[in-house]
Amino acid sequence: MTSHTRDGVSGTTDGGAGTTWVAPSGKPPLSARMMRATWRGLPAKRYEAGWEPGLEVPAADGSLLRTDHYFPRARGDFPTLLVRSPYGRGVPWSPMYGVLFAEQGFHVVLQACRGTGGSGGEFHFWRNEAADGRATVDWLRDQPWFDGALGTVGPSYLGYVQWALALDPPPELRAMVVQVGLHDPYALFHRDGALQLENALLVGSGMTSQHRGFGPFLRATLRLRRHLAEMTRALPLRGSYVRGFGGEVPWLDEVMSHPDAGDPFWEGASTGGAAATSRVPTCLISGWHDALVDQTFEQYGRLRRAGCDTSLLVGPWTHTSALQKGWPEVFAESLAWLRAHLCDDPSGLRPTGVRVHIGGQEHWRDLAEWPPAPAAGQWFPAEDGRLVRQPSEASVPLAAFRYDPADPTPSIGGPLLSSTAGSRDNGGLEGRPDVLTFTSEPLDEPLDVLGPVAARLRISTDTGYADVFARLCDVDEKGRSVNVCDGLVRLPTTPEHPLEVTVPMSSTAHRFAPGHRVRLQLSGGAHPRFARNTGSGEPTLDATTLTPVRITVHGGSALELPQVRAER
Repeated sequence: MTSHTRDGVSGTTDGGAGTTWVAPSGKPPLSARMMRATWRGLPAKRYEAGWEPGLEVPAADGSLLRTDHYFPRARGDFPTLLVRSPYGRGVPWSPMYGVLFAEQGFHVVLQACRGTGGSGGEFHFWRNEAADGRATVDWLRDQPWFDGALGTVGPSYLGYVQWALALDPPPELRAMVVQVGLHDPYALFHRDGALQLENALLVGSGMTSQHRGFGPFLRATLRLRRHLAEMTRALPLRGSYVRGFGGEVPWLDEVMSHPDAGDPFWEGASTGGAAATSRVPTCLISGWHDALVDQTFEQYGRLRRAGCDTSLLVGPWTHTSALQKGWPEVFAESLAWLRAHLCDDPSGLRPTGVRVHIGGQEHWRDLAEWPPAPAAGQWFPAEDGRLVRQPSEASVPLAAFRYDPADPTPSIGGPLLSSTAGSRDNGGLEGRPDVLTFTSEPLDEPLDVLGPVAARLRISTDTGYADVFARLCDVDEKGRSVNVCDGLVRLPTTPEHPLEVTVPMSSTAHRFAPGHRVRLQLSGGAHPRFARNTGSGEPTLDATTLTPVRITVHGGSALELPQVRAER
């Protein structure tokens, strides 16, 4: 048993390392303390936080991983949280994870991934994280303040490195908290062959600039915004980001150039297999408009099937707002999970494994599992833009539109990484001639939809080269149409003859109130969220020809909604 003194002056130990640790007297950086002071609605701190910056952790190949250590200034043993980031060790990670969790009684090891934030080596999107995580745990075992209890926490790519460590989890790993987290890089950049262009550019810009500090990150963000239109409309698309980034990013070229999930390039990229065999208690947190929410649901399903202790929280957030507007709920959920599994204090856990926010009702609902075994409900597109409960004849053309890649249908809201994500008024979008809508009559009673949504469509085209974007919208009594969830597929190259395709439209928990109407929105794309289908059959990055396509929707199409009994 170790014995520590942490009064800001010195600390001693009789632990396995056989060394004495002297607690540094320095306070956390001023920027972290200033940001910490702005938060409201968080649990009261238990300890003052200390800071030990600039530690060097050796990776297996000798690269030095720059690391900061935050700790509570108090006597006793405390568990350790490992936070590994490619976005640097400063704001916002230093206050959000270093300071806040140290104040709650945790050692926090905040480390810059290789090739970023002062760490040695060269950054690669996935090839080094598992080994570097294991090397860091090896280093932790030799630290006199490490008591053998380890947890991990963090969002986005900071979730990816957690799954990488969990592929071969060290025995000390007792809890994980994956917030708006990633496990499959392919699915971040592509959807069944369609390039998720805007997200790819945002990821590329963030990873090349944020670890350099706030100033470079702000300048890169403004430069990207200024050049986004020309970058996403360039012909060819390959290399068009260079002007907006101020230079080439080889790994970004690579990931954008491989649209096929089965390409050997992606071998080893996904860490999703960790959840399929995990025994590490894991808390998952996401938002309904998070760009990675589908990956969170995949993680949850695999963990549940593996019999792993798992919790799920999904709020009314985007990828970024979960860590801003949603931070009080996200932090409280994370803290409760880590205390339960690292400190033997389950008092903060909720009684059910799942909590979701119901859009349209603005209410939280506790569930035993996700999805909650809903009944399958079907609504059918019909002539004159109607959405009805009875199917129409499969051979009947219902409506058609012309998609012109020279004037691509724009993206409005939805699950993006940018500030434009989320629920938006779709009125302007639905007024375009290249957007179809099928709308129900006003509802007599509330309709609760909880679970995965899909559009099963019978589609024909005149060229064979097209995408189909499908979106579920909630139309209120005044006719305002707001997006709920959506998805896109690339059609097989079979012109003229109708074929059946299913468009997965993510999942939702949403109430359509009495008097509201259900709407299915269809178009040929959502640009620049997805790179436009040029209609020529040329590879996306190298296409130089723009060919319009006529897309026809036929009877026999259906909107599949998982409906549950409405609760008060």
